[in-house]
Amino acid sequence: MKIQKQQAMRTVLYALFPLCLAALYFFGWRFIALLAVTLATGLLCEYLMAKRYGFKITESLFVSCTLFALSLPPTIPLWIAAVGIAFGIVFGKMIFGGFGKNIFNPAITARAFIYISFGLPMTAKFVGNATDLGYFPAGLFSWISQADSVSAATPLVTRTQPLLDLFLGFTSGSFGETSALLIILGGIYIIYKKAANWKIVIASLVSFLLLQTILWASGLQIATERGLLSVMDPLTALLSGSFLFAAFFMITDPVSASQSTDAGRYIYGAMFGILVVLIRTFSTWIEGVTFAILLANMFAPLLDTVLKGAKAKKKLKAAKGGAA
Repeated sequence: MKIQKQQAMRTVLYALFPLCLAALYFFGWRFIALLAVTLATGLLCEYLMAKRYGFKITESLFVSCTLFALSLPPTIPLWIAAVGIAFGIVFGKMIFGGFGKNIFNPAITARAFIYISFGLPMTAKFVGNATDLGYFPAGLFSWISQADSVSAATPLVTRTQPLLDLFLGFTSGSFGETSALLIILGGIYIIYKKAANWKIVIASLVSFLLLQTILWASGLQIATERGLLSVMDPLTALLSGSFLFAAFFMITDPVSASQSTDAGRYIYGAMFGILVVLIRTFSTWIEGVTFAILLANMFAPLLDTVLKGAKAKKKLKAAKGGAA
């Protein structure tokens, strides 16, 4: 089995490694089993499809599988994870012709599929915070199962989690989304190594914070199952859920993102940030990140086409003006 090396993908894996260790620390050894199942299933699917097409497996597969595993809740049944990554690799990537030709991010395609198909297991969250497990050893020596887990809402619902716990990672949530500190450090690393474009990240963060601040400052209240709730303050909203994880590691995917022009990168990132706030605030999906990424992915080719066309026309007009 030949694997095509991709330095940029390897850089992303290095940045994800601390998040994998954090998932092990906060939620226990079940993460290792989940990651192993995800990698094995994803590798098998890509191998079979690559063999059919006649080209090599790429290292991007391991990034997709790791991102997918980190995006899942700790109580997810292993077989659902296997179904999800199989769908993501086959229908989100290989059916388009493999790496470089897919429209949608394979990891988020996989997550969207099982989120829609298996809503209850995908919304069960294990409480892994300082109050319940202690700062040490947290969940390090545990094996979370559906029987001994606690189904609880994320900070996006409860809105009572201390900011320090959100920043460090001692909160409920998916395997890789809880520690804002490690996400930011890993994100800075891949930007420094040029494995992710900083313009997309900055546009995502600025648009998210700007719109969230406007809605929060306006005093807007949203009807929920818990009654009327005010819009979350920008800092808590930023540190809660998987927005930061997606902004650094998923929306910056070099294939499914807008990459042709700087203007396209800024618009693409801003679109993602705005969509996350709108979906979180006004829809029944409290997180919003999954569908925001897919929508941004969908418009990325159009953005590139329109902006490249406009740039070409501008150059042509300038050339004609100079000739005259």
